[in-house]
Amino acid sequence: MTDSAVDRRDDHPAAVAQGPPAGLWRSGDFVKLWSGQTISVLGSAVTGLALPVVAIQVLHARPFEVGLVTAAWSAPFLLSLFFGVWVDRHRRLPILIGTNLGRAVIIGMVPLAALLGVLGMPYLYVVAFLMGLLTVPFDLAYLSYLPSLVERRQLVAANSRLVTSATLADIGGRPLAGLLIELLSAPFALVVDAVSYLCSAASLAAIDQREPTPSRPARRRTPRQGLSDIRAGLKLVFGDRNLRALAGQAGTFNLFQTVIITVFQYYALTTLGLSPFWLAIVLSTMAVGAFTGSLFAARLRQRLDFGPALLAAAALGCGAPGLLLLVTGGGGGYLAVLALAFFTHGVGLAVTNILAVTFRQSVTPHHLQGRMHASYRLLIYGSVPVGALLGGALGGEVGLRAALAIGVVGLAGAFLWLIRAPIRLLRELPRPLTGAGPGDG
Repeated sequence: MTDSAVDRRDDHPAAVAQGPPAGLWRSGDFVKLWSGQTISVLGSAVTGLALPVVAIQVLHARPFEVGLVTAAWSAPFLLSLFFGVWVDRHRRLPILIGTNLGRAVIIGMVPLAALLGVLGMPYLYVVAFLMGLLTVPFDLAYLSYLPSLVERRQLVAANSRLVTSATLADIGGRPLAGLLIELLSAPFALVVDAVSYLCSAASLAAIDQREPTPSRPARRRTPRQGLSDIRAGLKLVFGDRNLRALAGQAGTFNLFQTVIITVFQYYALTTLGLSPFWLAIVLSTMAVGAFTGSLFAARLRQRLDFGPALLAAAALGCGAPGLLLLVTGGGGGYLAVLALAFFTHGVGLAVTNILAVTFRQSVTPHHLQGRMHASYRLLIYGSVPVGALLGGALGGEVGLRAALAIGVVGLAGAFLWLIRAPIRLLRELPRPLTGAGPGDG
């Protein structure tokens, strides 16, 4: 989408803060993107619980081995910069369809391996790694494709709707996962995720709007030119104080959130004595909170300036897991405290993500969207394997509760990135940055 395609009302920054444009749900292509992503997230919620349960209860993995599964999934995000250049040079929709088909095949191999009696921890590591390898280009193409599918003034509404539907799927997906695990066993519950990827691919393939073919260099790119392309994305992110602060906050947040989730799943199943079903219920409250946050993100944006709204959401998301430390064992009300911690964490996380992603999409020139998101993915998801390994190691060395406390303190520290950044004072979304780096030539 070029600037000339934007509605004239968007020339005024306040237009972004207005309510969702009425035409968004009338866009058949957006609805297809939305429905495909919702179905996929529903299945992914099943996998998000089923894979750790397979490791813990079926294969009797130790805490460090459970952390390795998460690390294997997130390790390919270290290649984000290279994928970002590739995404910027290809149409995004075929990438979305192809990676979904690949993920359907890969996750479907887990129940097959269980049926053949060859399922083991090395097999889970390989599956997790391959899933991550396809998730990286999917996420980059997905985030880069949305601004070309909807108008700039619709981005807050579009991101809010996608987060809302994703969290609704997550709310239903985790209890569904717990139930399927109880009825079918954890490996065979993964069939649901495989089917969801197929349905998502079909929905995306039905999108009518066709992207223009990105401009490509006339001659084969040399390694030095490829590195120049990568530097353009890094320069955009780290050359701007606001984008740099958002990247630092997100990377720190993901590092310590991964520590918390890795430790908590093991802690809940082994120390608190939760069943997989009740663990799913507790973790689902985070999705309920995210759904709640996504509903009022646009309204919060109307009532508060952009910067203060972002700060309030980030403070809630970073601080809420501290409530987990109040639970010392079984007894009346401990499930309510766990649920409250994850619920409020989900509210802050959703609103922060909606505002941060919208800011990034709004200020980034179209030809750098993929590389900008890749730079963020490198920091955000590159910290996940570190957090998974750190959580597993801490859980084994200092104990599960002490490891949980370290994660909580570290997560609270992520908020500090935003305190001194100019973004905290912004009233409205700025226009796209100029002089952000070379184009595609």
